[in-house]
Amino acid sequence: MATTADIRNGLCIELNNDILKVIDFSKFQVGRGSGKVWTKLKSTTTGKVIEHTFQSGHNITEVRVERRVFQYLYPEDDAYMLMNQENFEQISVPADMIENGKFLKEGERVDALYHGQKDELLSVEMPPTVVLEITYTEPGIKGDTATNTLKPATVETGAEVRVPLFCEVGDLIKIDTTTGAYMERVKK
Repeated sequence: MATTADIRNGLCIELNNDILKVIDFSKFQVGRGSGKVWTKLKSTTTGKVIEHTFQSGHNITEVRVERRVFQYLYPEDDAYMLMNQENFEQISVPADMIENGKFLKEGERVDALYHGQKDELLSVEMPPTVVLEITYTEPGIKGDTATNTLKPATVETGAEVRVPLFCEVGDLIKIDTTTGAYMERVKK
């Protein structure tokens, strides 16, 4: 049994018969009252993000989570096929379990979170950034770069990203997988 003093980013806890992952937290105290811990939690089953405030010293149930490395193989209907890197076992993961899975390309490594006692898949986490090649975009007009203007571009996975005007077909770009935003151009 843990307390609110043990809360940290990435910690998985059980609350209201659901397993939630701590995304963000802050501790604060108002006046003479007892302190409180504000948390932003993401459900590993539904993907919903909620905010919850605990009283300082409140007992929480920590869930032991195992992190396993998988390799993305290919899409299959409304799922993604992944292969365990240790025993080469293949599993099918529903598309809604992977946030921004549209940025997955073949061979990409992802982390799968498993419930420690039940050996049950909780969620799949993308790497923080991916490097993808632009397969289609309209050409930029010379001299039209005075402002921070963005144009749509399709990357090799089929996803659409907003990129600066100087990006062209064949360029490699780094994408933030949490927001789906363009970060920078990468040299080949």
